[in-house]
Amino acid sequence: MPTLPDFAERTPDKPALVMAGSGEVVTYAELEAGSNRFAHLLRALGIRAGDHIAFFVENHPRFFELCWGAKRAGLYYTAISSYLTAGEVAYIVNDCGARLFVSTGYKRDVAVAVPPHCPKLEHRLLIDGAAGGFDSYEDAVAAQPVGRIADEVEGTDMLYSSGTTGRPKAVKRPLQGMAFGTHEPALAMLADAVGLHRDMVYLSPAPLYHAAPLRYNMASVSRGATSIVMERFDAAHSLELIERHRVTHSQWVPSMFVRMLKLPEAERTRHDLSSHVTAIHAAAPCPIPVKEAMIDWWGPILLEYYGGTESNGLTLINTEEWLQHRGSVGRPVVGVARIVGEDGTELPPGKTGTIYFSDGPAFEYFNDPERTAEAYDARGWSTLGDIGYLDEDGYLYLTDRKSFTIISGGVNVYPQEIENLLITHPKVADVAVIGVPSAEFGEEVKAVVQPLAMADAGDALADDLTAFARRNLSGIKVPRSIDFMEALPRHPTGKLYKRLLKDRYWGKRDSRIV
Repeated sequence: MPTLPDFAERTPDKPALVMAGSGEVVTYAELEAGSNRFAHLLRALGIRAGDHIAFFVENHPRFFELCWGAKRAGLYYTAISSYLTAGEVAYIVNDCGARLFVSTGYKRDVAVAVPPHCPKLEHRLLIDGAAGGFDSYEDAVAAQPVGRIADEVEGTDMLYSSGTTGRPKAVKRPLQGMAFGTHEPALAMLADAVGLHRDMVYLSPAPLYHAAPLRYNMASVSRGATSIVMERFDAAHSLELIERHRVTHSQWVPSMFVRMLKLPEAERTRHDLSSHVTAIHAAAPCPIPVKEAMIDWWGPILLEYYGGTESNGLTLINTEEWLQHRGSVGRPVVGVARIVGEDGTELPPGKTGTIYFSDGPAFEYFNDPERTAEAYDARGWSTLGDIGYLDEDGYLYLTDRKSFTIISGGVNVYPQEIENLLITHPKVADVAVIGVPSAEFGEEVKAVVQPLAMADAGDALADDLTAFARRNLSGIKVPRSIDFMEALPRHPTGKLYKRLLKDRYWGKRDSRIV
């Protein structure tokens, strides 16, 4: 199958990526030359296949130059969230054993504070300038040849979780010593399933350091397509980009859908979206009313999948299937989905338990054998810690994460169901449901709401939301209290930092507006 060098030869002037805000274009020839120079630089620094490097880079025109250079040099490359603090970045750099750390002028203030905490870090480079012990990336690569290195071999990413339930953990997949350009079977299957091809235009609205955007963009280049990379997500700008670039494929998280749906009607309807044939979404369960509204608006082009950075299993569902199995995340296309009860027995259809996959790719959490062992059971089945059930037709439904479950009076309450309802209220922009201490029940349900207008925060809206929940949920699921925030601590990839939220709100009772 063709890959980057082939497309650089066949279509050298075709845009591999376009930065949505600045309009800067990186052609296939430029990406090939830049990644070759970086691969040569890696070898000149003594970095060999199987070594680790890390970069702390925002959505930047040279982001994929780093990825492709590391990939063809047979490395593990770790893209670090550009929203982390210096201490958090240093933890990852140390944990992955990075020999080289790359950042940008935009992230300079944080980046220069990292190396003092990383005694084993050997090399550091800064894109868009040099400062604080960092050499200039541009100067370093300019001295390197544009031809391919002699010892190309396939490398891979080693990405860290966003740390929503504790310290970030890295997922390490074994390097196979395959020839450069060989596609991992699970990722190639997903690319085929969603129809990635050389004539498509792919809109990427999310941070590139996250697994799905990184891998989809890498797969798009592997197929010879063009990616439109947003520096940051903006609901109205996304719609404008679909029209301007005649976008055919895109990838989203449900919180992005919510923001687009709550745009003014005139803004939502004024763009020509007719080129748009596939809208992929994942990362978090999509509330049924939200997905129904998106289908009504965009048509039957939504394609949902469920899987993790671990790639231990994968489900997929198209719009037609979803309309027959509303709320499902699909049937497995990688691995076999299993639902396991508290006693370790496999549960029948309709019964809720922990989701495991058998017969899927193996993985390990880097430097964490204990957490790796916890992810597997005695049969070798692996789990991401999510809860759900299968229907009679084998379609998987997500209920929540095990760590988020609220146990109130001995009854399991799953926050996701409550969040999925409250987000549909016209005055709600975002919502999180957590458990807080209760003398009577052990835990009780609290909703933390980001209103569309902060001026609405207060008793009247809290009472309205409580009544709304009571009309649609059983009594134990109705929030006993509702707090308001200007913005929830949500990761740009759509994940909510519930651990931080629970820490902030545990036992707090003095104010509804915080």
